This record gives sequence, C-alpha cells and structure tokens, in this order.
Amino acid sequence: MIRKTVSKPLKFYQKYLTLLGFGSCRYYPTCSEYAKWQIETNPSLPKALLSSFLRILRCNQLFPGGIDYPTVSCRHIEPSRQKPKTEIRYWYVPGKDGCKVIKNIFSKGPTC
Repeated sequence: MIRKTVSKPLKFYQKYLTLLGFGSCRYYPTCSEYAKWQIETNPSLPKALLSSFLRILRCNQLFPGGIDYPTVSCRHIEPSRQKPKTEIRYWYVPGKDGCKVIKNIFSKGPTC
C-alpha cells in the first residue's frame, strides 16, 4: 500500500515532467526508472528511497554516468513457486555486494 503511494508521484513525473528534460540523465536506466525499480524490488523501502536519492545526487557532470543497475539484498529472493504462466518482470543477477535488478524487456506488462 505504501509503495503504491510513493510510486504515484514518480509515475506522474515519468509521464508528464520528463518531457521538459528529455535525454538529460547520464545513466541507464534513467534515475526515475532506477527509483521505480528500487521501490518495486527492494525489501526495505527506506533503503530503496535512500539509494534512489543518492543516485539522483550522482546524476551530474562530476560523475561519468553509464550503466548502473539497482542493487538489492539477495537474501529475500527465493526460487519461484508460481504458476508457469506468471510473467517475469525482473531478473536478479547475483554479485559480490548483492543482486543487480534488470528489467525483463520482453515482459508484456505496462512500461510506466
């Protein structure tokens, strides 16, 4: 419930306000998409918000930019016991400091 409340201003920003600064993000995924992925996948909402805030602070000329996928704790991820027709929205790639979250580009769900 609270995640949906936090996501609403983000969806508004992605739909209406990104047109004002088109192409200005130095990272992939964009800062707003990064925040969305963090909010949807990170088990701790305060950590998700802090990570998103720090990412926005890094999005300037002093940092090189590039590919920067969200990192979440791998401890909360268990093998899926869902029905076979369930859609995969995110892939979790294990790393040394957690799991990188990568969006499944072939999913048929809504993009924003």
